[in-house]
Amino acid sequence: MNHLSIDELLEELRRRRWVVYIFGPREEPEVCAAVFQWDTCADVLVLRGEERASAFRVTTVPDTDVFRPALVSWQYHSTADWTLRAVLTIPPPGDAAAPIQLLQPHPDCVIPMEARQPVTILPANGAKADNQGDP
Repeated sequence: MNHLSIDELLEELRRRRWVVYIFGPREEPEVCAAVFQWDTCADVLVLRGEERASAFRVTTVPDTDVFRPALVSWQYHSTADWTLRAVLTIPPPGDAAAPIQLLQPHPDCVIPMEARQPVTILPANGAKADNQGDP
């Protein structure tokens, strides 16, 4: 991944209060993801490189694994920059234009458990990054 471009995208997400997950070594991550939690759902961005990214909205209940959605109400797959633009412009939940149809998620919506270690979590509030076991 081009670190400068990805870092800029991740900083924009953090500025907008998304939590960022860096899977793999922080210097050379295998996958980067970001989550914005609404009251009843989450918007998720998964970056696998500049040319391969996915975004989706998933309904959340306690113990929902947002990185392994069973169903999504919206999804988009393209380059990192276009996918970021798409996820930041979908209407908020409850808006008349917000997506509500349930869809089968594309395989790129899933981050396998074995790919989630190690993980660095960059909190939305700009607090110090945290290296943890499971997201």
